[in-house]
Amino acid sequence: MRVALFATCVNDAVYPSTAIATVKVLERLGVAVDFPSAQTCCGQPQYNTGYRHETEPLVHRMARAFEGYDHVVTPSGSCVAMVRDNYPRIGHKARAEGRGSMLAHASESLVPRMYELTEFLVDVLGVTDVGAYFPHEVTYHPSCHGLRMLGLGDRPRRLLESVKGLKLVELPGADECCGFGGTFSVKNSAVSAAMGADKIGNALSTGAEVLCGADNSCLMHLGGMLRRQAAPQRALHIAEILASTEVEPLV
Repeated sequence: MRVALFATCVNDAVYPSTAIATVKVLERLGVAVDFPSAQTCCGQPQYNTGYRHETEPLVHRMARAFEGYDHVVTPSGSCVAMVRDNYPRIGHKARAEGRGSMLAHASESLVPRMYELTEFLVDVLGVTDVGAYFPHEVTYHPSCHGLRMLGLGDRPRRLLESVKGLKLVELPGADECCGFGGTFSVKNSAVSAAMGADKIGNALSTGAEVLCGADNSCLMHLGGMLRRQAAPQRALHIAEILASTEVEPLV
């Protein structure tokens, strides 16, 4: 089984520890992980802002970068959703315009091999206990892409519930958007901040030490608000919790 890591732009530039944690978890489970150096952005920011044609070269690059791998794993539900939901749309429109047979093939070849980390662990590897140790109270925020577009369901919760020492606390209004939404947070900053404040209020009401999520884009938004409030809670990606062990506790 050939497995590649798709780190994503946000993790590569801001949260490299999440990409490293993803590899640690997979290697602990006996999976050898490659990191194709040709990978860059999946094109989500461009596509969501309305630049479809500018996204097309990135679709080609993604397909070439991950060609030959059985599975491509990433700790980002939004990027997986971009590939699964929007790549076929991009390919279909290009084909309809009479210029996109190669683009359509590129998108179709990658879609069935792209996995979000928690679904790869549960669905492909068939595990929920990854040998993690994290003696803290945690509340989980399901991002919109993971919840609605990917249908991750209880996979992240099942993984967290299997972590030794971890106490999972229910998050009120868990299915509500945090307000980030990529460029939405830039174009509609006041609304984004208000939605984030509601989510933070709910998270703090749990008394949990950690606000966990499976998308660092959401956690960047929420974590920034927590830091500005000097709140006694930190935002942390689920991969970093799953990578933590009793031998090497996360600090």
